[in-house]
Amino acid sequence: MKMVEIGLGDVIDVKHGYAFDGKFFTDEGQYVLLTPGNCHETGGLKLRGEKEKFFAGEVPEEYLLSAGDMLVVMTDLVNTAPILGGSFMIPEDNRYLHNQRLGLVQVLDDKRIDRTFLYYLLNSHSYRAQVRGSASGATVRHTSPGRIRACRVRVPADVRYQAKVGSTLAAYDELVDNNCRRIALLEKVAQSVYKEWFVNLRFPGHEHTRVKGGTPEGWSVAPLARLCPDHRDAADPTELAGDTPYIGLEHMPRRSITLSHWGTCDEVTSTKLRYSQGDILFGKIRPYFHKVGVALNDGVTSSDAIVLRPVDTSLRSFCLLTVSSDWFVAVVSKTAKEGSKMPRANWTLMQEHRIAVPPASLLNVLNDLVDPIVNQLRVLALANRQLRAARDLLLPRLMSGELTV
Repeated sequence: MKMVEIGLGDVIDVKHGYAFDGKFFTDEGQYVLLTPGNCHETGGLKLRGEKEKFFAGEVPEEYLLSAGDMLVVMTDLVNTAPILGGSFMIPEDNRYLHNQRLGLVQVLDDKRIDRTFLYYLLNSHSYRAQVRGSASGATVRHTSPGRIRACRVRVPADVRYQAKVGSTLAAYDELVDNNCRRIALLEKVAQSVYKEWFVNLRFPGHEHTRVKGGTPEGWSVAPLARLCPDHRDAADPTELAGDTPYIGLEHMPRRSITLSHWGTCDEVTSTKLRYSQGDILFGKIRPYFHKVGVALNDGVTSSDAIVLRPVDTSLRSFCLLTVSSDWFVAVVSKTAKEGSKMPRANWTLMQEHRIAVPPASLLNVLNDLVDPIVNQLRVLALANRQLRAARDLLLPRLMSGELTV
């Protein structure tokens, strides 16, 4: 395989983003205002949960991005994970805004560079090292379209071979995306069962069960704390192994019970809370963000999360689906404490909320349906972590020509 050196400026252009007016920034809205923080360290779009910025003002049409658009990071901080020069793709039309400090990558010569190959090239170590080396600023590092275009890279001379490399790496991302879709479908099934049985009260045998005061015969009513009390086991991260999983609110997705992302203890310093696989984590900050999910491993979490542990295994599916349901999150949001900057879930009130609990026979049927779903969610989430790790291992070796396809 023949490799050639080219200047990026020979094959791409980079367009500056727009300086959107800060007075229209909001916490929620139709348009996501992208920032450098929306790029993972290894590349790819990073959704930031409660840290996401939205824009509610008038949007210039040329800065409203389309699916497949490629952005490159032009600013980062010296003391954070290095993302300068990294690239990510836009997943859908009319949702994301091309903000300043991000560059829109445009291919000028598709006979010399394959677009998919280019995306992975812009996340390679050799290119990113050049960008960092030419950056300006002591605390905040800056690059520019001109500096990115000045980078020189070695690529396969045959653009068809570039396409093979790109498609090989993209296959990993496609598997990840497919698994994410399967996760979403499985969660929807579990939530639909819960809503049908325990909100609409159309559970198996409901035709022969009388309902009085909103509670079916044979059911009991108990406060949440009697079903799944909060588990407070403080841990000093400096006394834990550095690779101990750590789940912060930034790792918790909105409206998904699968907590598939986490960092490690060597990234944090303040006291955290221990959790075990199967525990339920409930994000306290801005509870209306709906950050509730089941832990897939043992680790520690932020003190801004409530760790809930069902008192009996028969309650595991019922408790998970109850505290992650729309109605329960809405109740918690209405009773949240107003903090100095943002509301917090009030555990004192949460634990007293009374829940209609079905009999053991119905709980067992629910577990038989939901347990396999939760197990499959864990399998898919862990598979995605392995796929991403394999892709990141292959990327530099394929880019350099060390490995061939």
